[in-house]
Amino acid sequence: MDTDHPARAASRRSASAVERGAKEEWLSLFTDDAIVEDPVGVSPLDPEGKGHAGKAAIAAFWDRNIGSNKIEFDMHHSYAAGNEVANTGTITTALPNGMKAVVEGTFVYRVNAYGKLVSLRAFWEFENMRLIGP
Repeated sequence: MDTDHPARAASRRSASAVERGAKEEWLSLFTDDAIVEDPVGVSPLDPEGKGHAGKAAIAAFWDRNIGSNKIEFDMHHSYAAGNEVANTGTITTALPNGMKAVVEGTFVYRVNAYGKLVSLRAFWEFENMRLIGP
């Protein structure tokens, strides 16, 4: 994951901002009409399965799902092509109640010509999330 492919670079900036709890920095990576699907499809995080479209919806997604948690990324592989990158790996979320949620997945980032994120699509299975107790 060391090459400077624009989508790969954007994915690294996104993960870094999330790990550091830098909401405004993370939001600045997206275009105004970007969409976040995490996970893709219907889930408890997105009951309609339509994703979170636009900066206001993405900011609300942060507030509900990222802001009060400590999140760590461990990406194992990265495949860049065109204006996208697909990273595979593990995301571990430390929840306020002391539990940890661990998911394996593929995380696809697409950028525009200026390197801004137009979409972030996370493919992971909610029912396969591992919960680790305190």
